[in-house]
Amino acid sequence: MSTEMLQVAEAVAREKSIDRDEVLSAMEQAIQKAGRSKYGHEHDIRATIDRKTGEIQLMRYLQVADPVENEFTQISLAAAQKVKQDVQIGEFLVDTLPPIDFGRIAAQTAKQVIVQKVRDAERARQFREYKDRVGEVVNGIVKRVEFGNVTADLGRAEAVIRRDEMLPREHFKTGDRVRAYIYDVREELRGPQIFLSRTHPLFMAKLFSQEVPEIYDGIIEIKSVARDPGSRAKIAVISNDSSIDPVGACVGMRGSRVQAVVNELAGEKIDIIPWSPDPATFVVNSLAPAEVTKVVMDEENRRIEVVVPDEQLSQAIGRRGQNVRLASMLTGWDIDILTEKEESERRQEEFRIRSALFIEAMDVDEVIAHLLVAEGFTKVEHIAEAPVEELSGIEGFDADVASELQARAKNFLEQKRQQQETRMSELGLEQHLLDISGLTHEQKIKLGEAGIKTRDDLADLAGDELRELLGEGALTERQANEVIMAARAHWFADQPTPPHGAAG
Repeated sequence: MSTEMLQVAEAVAREKSIDRDEVLSAMEQAIQKAGRSKYGHEHDIRATIDRKTGEIQLMRYLQVADPVENEFTQISLAAAQKVKQDVQIGEFLVDTLPPIDFGRIAAQTAKQVIVQKVRDAERARQFREYKDRVGEVVNGIVKRVEFGNVTADLGRAEAVIRRDEMLPREHFKTGDRVRAYIYDVREELRGPQIFLSRTHPLFMAKLFSQEVPEIYDGIIEIKSVARDPGSRAKIAVISNDSSIDPVGACVGMRGSRVQAVVNELAGEKIDIIPWSPDPATFVVNSLAPAEVTKVVMDEENRRIEVVVPDEQLSQAIGRRGQNVRLASMLTGWDIDILTEKEESERRQEEFRIRSALFIEAMDVDEVIAHLLVAEGFTKVEHIAEAPVEELSGIEGFDADVASELQARAKNFLEQKRQQQETRMSELGLEQHLLDISGLTHEQKIKLGEAGIKTRDDLADLAGDELRELLGEGALTERQANEVIMAARAHWFADQPTPPHGAAG
């Protein structure tokens, strides 16, 4: 029976790929449970299996205590000293019990305990093994399909591909081979759950690294991936060796390498884009095959305006906006596309609005207003703050004209400031609110008109609420959050400082 125990443990450990010691521990707990069933659950009964001989020992433990609170698990010091004279309080007296003759019910209970413990050990082994494999591509065989979700057998574990992680129009049957990307491993009540995906952008990146040796060797690097699963994708690559063309290497001889990836992804069209550290160049590359004639960047908001020839507009945008959407995902920039005609019309409209502003604010004629706009001046403030030499350097202007323009600009701004201060006073804006930096007088008036009249009123807002009140484009998300935090600063300043060395 002894050697048989060890042989069973060895066989189970080998079959389930878990440690033999874990199987023997499960057996000990099963025998222990059977022992308690026979001698009483209230007793502290423990079982051990000798790891070399397989011999089973069943023992009852009694702890020496004074006073005795539980007569089933404790023994008084006086009674214990009759058994062992030098016994101390807290020590255990151990009685060896006769081996159990497992009855049918006891054997069934023991079997259930062993099966459960072995299953727990197997799950723990699976979790340990797969938690470090997130980001790998694995092959499996479809075991079952339920409600569109696929359960795949990976050999030493099972994994799940949810319906939304599969390519559109993709269907698997039991027994099919499947390749997918491990994107998450979670320890849940029913055991470790391994989640696979065929739509994840990194699945495509991993497929390329399997098909293109230069990516595997690190000569070519995949910088970013954007996918519209099952339809179209873009992948940006760069070569660390100037003699190797990254796009050509990924395409392969007669397109063999990219075609292997396309076949795995059910015909998903793939654009391979050369990556560039210059955002404008990268955005232009990412919009291929459309041609770009001009770009205007807004670095603070990570927004870029792209101008394309009129006949290229539909190609740049793509079907249902797919091309520009993927290019935006690939580059991390918001992309606005305009045709040359739209851009020209908008430029003319901006020119007209700015000219009208200068004519009204500084009482100048159209010619002077047009010259100022043509030189790049967009606000009256720019004229007031510009060096006189810069203004007098404009063709047709001299020092007197430049000085007069600056004087008129400053006079207009002073009048505007006085009007704004009067309006802020009428609205009853608190001085603390007026002292907060990051907002213009116009923006503070707008807040006052919306009922935000104190620093605490402003502090109670969220960043997106502030942006909504001030209107589109007034503040970036970061600027809005900074203003809110500045308004809240006094909340924390009022808190007493803990004494030096006090516990936190």
